[in-house]
Amino acid sequence: AQQQAFALGHDPEHVFLTSGMVMKASFYEAPRIDRAQERRKLGLDAGLPTGIVLFGGHGSSTILKIARKLGETESKLQLILICGKNQKLLDAAKQLRSRIPIHAVGFTPEVDYYMALSDFFIGKPGPGSISEALQFHLPVIVECNGRTLPQERYNAQWISEGKLGIVLSDFSKIDRAVEQMLEPQ
Repeated sequence: AQQQAFALGHDPEHVFLTSGMVMKASFYEAPRIDRAQERRKLGLDAGLPTGIVLFGGHGSSTILKIARKLGETESKLQLILICGKNQKLLDAAKQLRSRIPIHAVGFTPEVDYYMALSDFFIGKPGPGSISEALQFHLPVIVECNGRTLPQERYNAQWISEGKLGIVLSDFSKIDRAVEQMLEPQ
């Protein structure tokens, strides 16, 4: 793109190299919130490790499987479930009975707010979600297998190579991955 700009006659002083995903401006700003207070507003525990579970704007029933599996563990944690535009999924998430605190929301333009309240990310290895999570310094847990979109498979490899999180062959092992993520070391 830089060479194309020069070839089109643009002044080198007005051509800037960039890389990465373009995100909403609020993802680049340091969050100015009281995490403990905001967690309490959502009915969550102020001090528990918090995972955000997000599978894009349309959600995925995998969110419920993850929440159920983590609710069966002894881990001390809580979850924010972003269900997207899937009202049926949101209704089911709000009806979940679990030993861990859960806050479920539908489609929201405030993903940055929920990420600011979180300590780790669980979701698909999409470039947008991963970029947003990493901008908030959230380690990620993603799945990569034959059902993973071909264009997202390299993202999972990149996460492993960069030690930016955990890549699972499937989310049936999410309990072990979260336990590993919560270990102090």
